[in-house]
Amino acid sequence: MTQPPPEPGIGALIGQLTTDARAYAVAELAIYRAKAMAWVGEAKFVAMFGVSALVLANAAIIALFVGLLLTLTPRVGPGWATVIVVGGTLALAGLLGWLALRHVRKMSGGK
Repeated sequence: MTQPPPEPGIGALIGQLTTDARAYAVAELAIYRAKAMAWVGEAKFVAMFGVSALVLANAAIIALFVGLLLTLTPRVGPGWATVIVVGGTLALAGLLGWLALRHVRKMSGGK
């Protein structure tokens, strides 16, 4: 009759547990690193397309203001057309800034 192999002691089991836990942590870290790198790769495209869209939108808004300036110039003259377009633009920027500030205060719980 053959004897079963002796069971490992508690020290050996704790050593094996530590080794397995370390290997598991390294494997998990590799998985998260791979996911993060894939996300960064996708985020590059999002950032590139988003910045391109913002640049094009900015160009369109500038073209709109230039067109408005050219449309107003024959009616009120170049000086007043400039005053009207710049004043209207600053008023719009002020309104949007005020709305943003109000929203920030609402988010932070202030009045």
